[in-house]
Amino acid sequence: MMPRPVCTILAVNTGSSSIKFSLYESGEREELLFSGSLTRIGLKDGRFSVTDPQGRYIDCERVDAPDHAAACRHVFSWIKRHGPGMPDAVGHRVVHGGPRHTAPEKVTPELLASIAELVPYAPEHLPQALNAIRYAANELPGVFQVACFDTAFHSTMPPLAKLCPIPERYRRQGVQRYGFHGLSYQYILSQLQAEGDPLARKGRVILAHLGHGASMAAVLDGRSIETTMGFSPAGGLVMSTRTGDLDPGVVLFLLQEGHLDADALRDMVNKQSGLLGVSGLSADMRDLLEAEADNSQARLAVELFCYSARKHIGALVVALGGLDMIVFTGGIGLHSPEIRERISAGLGFLGVRLDNEKNRNHSGVISQETSKIVVKVIETNEEVTIVREARRVLEGG
Repeated sequence: MMPRPVCTILAVNTGSSSIKFSLYESGEREELLFSGSLTRIGLKDGRFSVTDPQGRYIDCERVDAPDHAAACRHVFSWIKRHGPGMPDAVGHRVVHGGPRHTAPEKVTPELLASIAELVPYAPEHLPQALNAIRYAANELPGVFQVACFDTAFHSTMPPLAKLCPIPERYRRQGVQRYGFHGLSYQYILSQLQAEGDPLARKGRVILAHLGHGASMAAVLDGRSIETTMGFSPAGGLVMSTRTGDLDPGVVLFLLQEGHLDADALRDMVNKQSGLLGVSGLSADMRDLLEAEADNSQARLAVELFCYSARKHIGALVVALGGLDMIVFTGGIGLHSPEIRERISAGLGFLGVRLDNEKNRNHSGVISQETSKIVVKVIETNEEVTIVREARRVLEGG
C-alpha cells in the first residue's frame, strides 16, 4: 500500500478574546511544526507567542491588538513570513453551525453568507471566526479552507434531547439545543479508539471537558445522545465566567427592573458570572483553590463548581441508562486532581472509586481496579481534530 501523501494544514481556533493556531504536516499521522496564540485581544498587555513541537519559544512579544481584525493581521502576517510556504489547507473552528451545518464543509461564499446569518446564535464567537476566514483568504490567496463546526458532534442527539419547550414558531427559527466542545469530544473518542478501548464503540461514556468553558457529553456507543450546553455555550455547568443554567425568571427580573439592558445582560451572563461572580476574586480555578482556606467566597465557588458537575453527571447517567466510563479533559479536568477527586467523591453510589495516588500523579486511568466505573484523564487537542477534518474535506474535493 502506498504511504499517505504528506500535506501541510493550518488549524485556526478563534475565541472571544484570543486566536490559537497550529501548523501540522498530515501524513500517516499528524506532526506538529509550530503552534501559537495571540491573547487578551481588546485589552492591554496582549501577548503573541509561538513555540516549536518541544515547547521552546520561536517568538514571544507583547502585542496590543485592539480588535480581532488587528489580531488576525498580526497572526496571518507572521505565518506568511515564517511558515514553510503556502499550506495545502486551513481548517477553522466555527463554534455554531445552526441547524443546517452538521459536518465540516469547504468554505465558499455561500457558506460564509450562511454562517453570517447565524451570528445572533453565537455573537461572542462567530464574528471572530468569520474574520479569521477572510484574513486567511487575503494573506494566503487561493488556499483551500474548511469550516469545522463545534456543534456537529452533537447532531446525533435524538430529537427529544434537542427540543426546547417553547412555541413552534420560535423553534422553526432554529432555536433548539445544539451542544458544544464537539471538536474536543471527537478527539477524545479517537484517542479511546486508538487505545483499543472497547467502550469507545460500545459503551456508556461521559466526557467531561472542564476548562474556562465547561461542558459534558453523554456518549452511547460512540454517538452523542445528550450534553449539558444547549442553544449557546452559556448553558449547563457553572463555568469560569459564564452562569451555566440560569432560571429565565432571573433574566426577566433583571430586564424588567431596569438593572440591565440586553447588552449588559449578555456581558453579565458570559463574562461576569460563574466562578468569578460567586468568588468576587478570580475566574481561575487555581487561584480559588489556593485562596479557599482563608476565603469563604472562593471556597463557595469551588464547591458550587463541583456540585454542578456531580448534578449534571447524574442527569447524563439517566440519559445513558447507566454508566461505564468517565473521561476528564480540558484545563481543569486535565490538571486539577483536587477537582477530579471532589467531583468523584460524590459519585460513590454509582460505583466510582478513585485511586488517590494515580489521581495525584495524573495517570491515564485514575480509578481503582475494583471500581465499577472506569475513570480516565486524557489531554484533548481540538487542533488535531481540525486538521483531520480539513484533510478529509480536502481529499473529498
